[in-house]
Amino acid sequence: MRKCVVALAGAACLVTGTVHAAETLQIGAMPLGSIWYVFAASFAKVIQPALPPGSSIEVIARGGGIGNPVVVNEGKAQVAIANTSTSNWAFSGDEEMYKGKKHQNIRGLLGGLNEVWLVAMLTEEYIRRTGNDTLEKALLGDKPPRIIMKPAGSTVPPTARMTLEAMGTSFDKIKAKGGSLLQVDVSQIPQLMRDGRADLYFESASPGHPATVETSTTVDVRFVDLPDKAVQLMGQHGLKVSPMPQFFKGQKGPVRSVDFGTNLIAQKDLSEEIAYRITKAICDNRDALVAEHKGMSGFTVKDAWRPENVGIPLHPGAIKYFKEKGWVD
Repeated sequence: MRKCVVALAGAACLVTGTVHAAETLQIGAMPLGSIWYVFAASFAKVIQPALPPGSSIEVIARGGGIGNPVVVNEGKAQVAIANTSTSNWAFSGDEEMYKGKKHQNIRGLLGGLNEVWLVAMLTEEYIRRTGNDTLEKALLGDKPPRIIMKPAGSTVPPTARMTLEAMGTSFDKIKAKGGSLLQVDVSQIPQLMRDGRADLYFESASPGHPATVETSTTVDVRFVDLPDKAVQLMGQHGLKVSPMPQFFKGQKGPVRSVDFGTNLIAQKDLSEEIAYRITKAICDNRDALVAEHKGMSGFTVKDAWRPENVGIPLHPGAIKYFKEKGWVD
């Protein structure tokens, strides 16, 4: 398991005369090359001064939107970046995604960090070779694509599967017709695309997403609309129906898509004081974080507590911060 370790130092943390013990804080993210790993590393830097001396932060370079709520629920990480939608699915035990198992040891710290869209990219070489210039044609035609995406744990595999199901097909049917499915760490995808190993790339993208930027600038790809039926089905499962504006080379304008939303969650047993300090550190350093990551430009601190941005009940430590700011009664 790859991880970024940030050692913490500084003056003793005093609250009502109490010296707090050093903390070992694990932040669930995604593999190297993902925007969540980059976000988490930046969060660690601003959280650093807020924790007791001798503390450490580990940014866990694995996981994803589906897996991170489970990791936090089971106490394998105290904090994690997740999706608003998947946090809600995990908490409620969504039948499609979590097979009815409720993960109710998770709480929200803040939300609305950025918008994350499910996108599909076809290579121009595949389009020239097959004439399949839409996702419908590619998935339903007699020359199916070689599909590439992230492994289980990300929001991409289940939502890509839902996209296929909405069109009356499946990964098994695609393979039976001569297509293929390759699931690898996101850091490997741009090179495999350059090597001509895939025709269709499904990704959860936001402005500045490293793998999407690299792929779209080094491979001749075209972003294509998600089919109406797929968008409608995912809308029924709590995703926000929202077009992705033009951010990347290979887009000729906005593309039809759905937005997962991004939040920061914590284990319910994380102390109120530490949850408060984490929430405060990120919110109070919003401008510095946005300057470092343009993909977070839509993060609005005064709305970070709202249910539509968090998706699950707030942690008491987060409530304490937002009450201090006068945004929550």
